[in-house]
Amino acid sequence: MKLTILGAGCWGLTLAWLLTDNFDGVCIWGRTRDLSEDLIKNKHCTKPLEVQLKSTVVVTDNLKEAIKDADIILSVVSTAGVRDVCEQLKKAGINKNQIIVNASKGIELDTLMRMSEVIRDVLPEQKLAILSGPTLAKEVLAGKPTAASVACEDTNTAKFVQQACNVPNKFRLYTNSDVIGVELGGSLKNVIAIASGFAHAMELGDNCMGTLLARGMAEIVRISVKLGAKPSTLYGLSGMGDLIATCSSPMSRNYTVGSMLGKGKKIDDILSELGSVAEGVKTSKAVCDLAKKLGEEVPVSSAIYEAVYTDITPQEVLSKLMNRKLKEEESYEK
Repeated sequence: MKLTILGAGCWGLTLAWLLTDNFDGVCIWGRTRDLSEDLIKNKHCTKPLEVQLKSTVVVTDNLKEAIKDADIILSVVSTAGVRDVCEQLKKAGINKNQIIVNASKGIELDTLMRMSEVIRDVLPEQKLAILSGPTLAKEVLAGKPTAASVACEDTNTAKFVQQACNVPNKFRLYTNSDVIGVELGGSLKNVIAIASGFAHAMELGDNCMGTLLARGMAEIVRISVKLGAKPSTLYGLSGMGDLIATCSSPMSRNYTVGSMLGKGKKIDDILSELGSVAEGVKTSKAVCDLAKKLGEEVPVSSAIYEAVYTDITPQEVLSKLMNRKLKEEESYEK
């Protein structure tokens, strides 16, 4: 069995490292400018993370060769690039029976589509699953255990990916038929993770962090349920599990962005310093657009959108959140 990974960033390289022994062959595809000589020749890189791959892993910028005979194609490109890569896959002659497993967490800004919707828009007949959960790359590379969800409406496809990508003692996979819930949980929590880093930098305390996670989760549930997700999915691995991990760890890029915003730094400087994608930055705009479309309030996400895209100060952000009109706490016991 062959695995092809699209995207040579943090998570793409980590998955290649993690899954090599599960497959007869592993190939990583990336744009020419994203593939260093060290990675191509030595299967090693130091940025954005240090990863040493086995010599058997193939690294290439030739997409047609990369996907040839692949049983599973793991897409780990930035959400802004998913549509373009799918167009390239179509030109490269992807077989409709090859399974695309999307591991990118975000929403397409122009269309407000989830990544599975974007992929289906370009490749309507493709077998497709979603991989999402609490998966901080540095911890996975350190051999620390975690679990994630494989979401697919087709049970057989989900089970195939589950069996192929499960790694004993390290990477436990669960199947889930709620694609909408798994995708939105993994995408929307990135905005709350920015808020968490923001609050930590301002030294607002543990009570505030508990409040932030609870109210942030309420926003995720409100939006996701309106879009067709099951509430129970959002309290699982790809929702609450991922939220807790990314909101409590400086290893999270979104948390790091929030921390730097909370110290008064500007977003352009932050992203330049970070040197890698933090999906929550663009998702903060997407979730606000979705909320407006759905007639829902998302105060935490709205505050982060302002913090990212305007000159509002950290103190003004806090004041706006704490002095909103008083209301009843909602319940999703249905």
